Amino acid sequence: MSSIFVRFGKCNLACPWCDTNYNQHSLWTLSQILDKVRSFSSKNIIITGGEPTIVPKIDQLLDHLKAEGYFLAIETNGLKTVPAQIDYIATSPKRLYQHKYQQQCIPFAHEVRIVADEDVLDFCEQIEQRIKANHYYLSPCEVNGEMNLLKTITQLGVLNQRVNKPKWQLSIQTHKLIGIE
Repeated sequence: MSSIFVRFGKCNLACPWCDTNYNQHSLWTLSQILDKVRSFSSKNIIITGGEPTIVPKIDQLLDHLKAEGYFLAIETNGLKTVPAQIDYIATSPKRLYQHKYQQQCIPFAHEVRIVADEDVLDFCEQIEQRIKANHYYLSPCEVNGEMNLLKTITQLGVLNQRVNKPKWQLSIQTHKLIGIE
């Protein structure tokens, strides 16, 4: 479905394989963001980053968007509380910061997506216990144009051989495979 991405800068993590230059951004006013969003016909918005849950006064923007009838989704690392205005939560917990997720994380997401940057089996099991979700996904990690597809699929097979546990699915960033930035 068509969607408008509202991408914020800054993040509370620093994953070495991150594909978003979250430290390079420009400052926009609330009016500028709303005017830009209104210039598109879609009524679906994905709030992303960096990490959108650390954006000061994000509630003001979300209140305006909800009042105008937008469906709001968020992409978050899941360490901070998700604003109440959000309709759909996609979280991508990071194995590198496993200790943070043991201390605090969101309790629910519509989808969990973990990047298989190393052996993530234990981390996936930890996240299943901490974040209840409708869907769990494992994504290959891309570094310098190379994706670890075989390692990811192998771990996916191990996860799905378990009995009475959530089933995990493969999630590939298709835009990377076809060269769209």
